[in-house]
Amino acid sequence: MLERGFGSCWVEGEISSLSQPSSGHAYFTLKDELAQVRCALFRQRARFVSSPLREGQQVQIRAQVSLFEPRGDYQLIVESVREAGKGAWLAALEKLKARLAEEGVFANARALPYPPKHLAVISSPTGAAIRDVLSVLRARWPWVKVHLLPVQVQGEQAAGQIVAALGLANRDQRFDAILVTRGGGSLEDLWCFNDERVARAIFASRLPVVSAVGHEVDTTLADFAADLRAPTPSAAAERLVPDQRDIRRRLVQLANQLLRANRARLDTLHQRVDYLSARLRHPGERLREQRSRLEALEGRMQRAQSRRLAEERSRLEQLAARLARQPPSRRLTEQRQRLGVLETRLERAGGKTLERVQQRFDTLIQRLDVASPLATLRRGYAVLEDDQHRVVRRADEVSPGQRLTARLSDGRLALEVKQRLKE
Repeated sequence: MLERGFGSCWVEGEISSLSQPSSGHAYFTLKDELAQVRCALFRQRARFVSSPLREGQQVQIRAQVSLFEPRGDYQLIVESVREAGKGAWLAALEKLKARLAEEGVFANARALPYPPKHLAVISSPTGAAIRDVLSVLRARWPWVKVHLLPVQVQGEQAAGQIVAALGLANRDQRFDAILVTRGGGSLEDLWCFNDERVARAIFASRLPVVSAVGHEVDTTLADFAADLRAPTPSAAAERLVPDQRDIRRRLVQLANQLLRANRARLDTLHQRVDYLSARLRHPGERLREQRSRLEALEGRMQRAQSRRLAEERSRLEQLAARLARQPPSRRLTEQRQRLGVLETRLERAGGKTLERVQQRFDTLIQRLDVASPLATLRRGYAVLEDDQHRVVRRADEVSPGQRLTARLSDGRLALEVKQRLKE
């Protein structure tokens, strides 16, 4: 009945008799001045508790009512733990966070200059955060200019001053990045960074904003609205600028690589010079060789020309002898005689072919005349056509009054049907 009747409920009280064995579970009693109840927080839920449980701590727990049957005791199975008095704050914060996320206030992704040339730091001038930031920046990158915009970082006036400082930094054309930071503290100390005005001012900033509020476990709305969230002020400074020592080491490495590359290149060039020097000869020697080669080529050319001239002369003599044995006049007479014979043969063959074609033509004319409808018309017949030039073959294809055309052997007649007669 206990387990079915209550469901999940919130209970507030003081922790006492706290036991946290190595299993990771936690057992304690929750009490006030009138009553107490046993509680069990198992390991899978204990991992999500934001801060360690302490003896005497005033808390609110969400739990399920259960019965521990071996002892006959009822107890609370804890699902979540929060400090008493802060529940309303946290609930309101979660609602505000969800609303801002839905509006896109947490969607900033502006590119940060790396490293920035002139950094605006919004923080307390007396806090440890600004000292840590300046110390890290001087050690890592002393060339960055830092301008502190002093504000209160806790209390009722803090949120308004932070918003005003963000507006001032955005109007100043010297700055190219903004760091909003403070050291750790309680939830109340950091509450000004959960102010809606601060989150919206960070979102509306034209300059990229880095947020480093509290310690690593602390998260505020300013962190979500910023372009970059750092867990601590020192970590923010480390992310904003490179380490000059790393760059120096890298430069030394690059210088050594360049030196080795130059040495290797010089060695290669020296070898190339030695190789070319070995091949280099005096120009006079080179000229003597070219002159000897030119003389040899000139002798070869003269011999080749003489040989070619003798060959052409011999070929010309052979052609002249062939021409003397067969003069063109005799060749022309033979071709005239052959042409006369061919003309005679062509005339005889042409006459016979023409005679055969004429006979075949006459035969076809006779056959065509026999099969021609004109011959039928000459025997007294006529062909009737309607106005669509279709041939009328049957009497029932026409009606009285219809106009027809009669085609005869020597012309056409226009007719009109008066009456259809029976056979």
